[in-house]
Amino acid sequence: MRGVGGVLGDWLSAAAAAVQLMTRVPIPFAFAWNERIARRSIAFYPLAGLVVGVVVGLVYALSAAWVPPPAAAALVVAAWVWVTGGLHLDGWMDTADALGSNRSRERMLEIMKDPRVGAMGVASGALLLLGKYAFVLSLLEYTAAGGVRLAAAVAAAPILARMFAPWAVVRWPYAGGSGGMGAAMRAAGVRHALAALVVGAACLAAALALFGGGAADAVMLLPLAAAGAALTAAAGALGAYRLSRRFGGLTGDLYGALIEGLELLLLFAVVVVGFHEGV
Repeated sequence: MRGVGGVLGDWLSAAAAAVQLMTRVPIPFAFAWNERIARRSIAFYPLAGLVVGVVVGLVYALSAAWVPPPAAAALVVAAWVWVTGGLHLDGWMDTADALGSNRSRERMLEIMKDPRVGAMGVASGALLLLGKYAFVLSLLEYTAAGGVRLAAAVAAAPILARMFAPWAVVRWPYAGGSGGMGAAMRAAGVRHALAALVVGAACLAAALALFGGGAADAVMLLPLAAAGAALTAAAGALGAYRLSRRFGGLTGDLYGALIEGLELLLLFAVVVVGFHEGV
């Protein structure tokens, strides 16, 4: 029987693996990697989301105080791409290329594996970044007009999107073949996805504590976070279902596309609420 130290070491390695996979943040220590660590790592996807959220939230808060909203929005989106290394953006573009080809399921999977990006991928990537820029700009303008400080809402989007990703892994079949990171995580189960909800809740609390701005803002942000979680679950399940039908399952690129799509949707939802409620 493995000791407590070995079990804790495995979970620490799993957390480090999730952060290393999904961000550019360097891990200052060596950690084990095996199938057990791979499947446990999905419980810490929201932790990687917190890392992304802290980076974009800090850039949002600091740039809002120093430069006009259009420049601040550009800095936020640039930081968003940098901290993720464009990993999920690549999946978004590969997915667009595959879907835009109107080919057979097998051919679409081949297109996603092609390292080259086609016209549909470039266009969809540009539109995604334009959407993030426009939505972040709107939130910055709300804040500049004296509304709720929305750095916490921006920081929460990456966390919520990565809270759904483990459910995509465990609830839909894997279509990426026998190799790759996705194949290593196929043994993950519902307990790992449930653990991700616990980790995600803690990460959301941390983001709210760091960027919430006090009790007055929390009154607005807590219901917004709850609504965001419900929207993420519903939209994520619909997106995963539709993609799985088209591709015969999900792949690493499709997980990335789901994360990018959910982040964009969450930002848009906050913009809509702010426009109608005058946050």
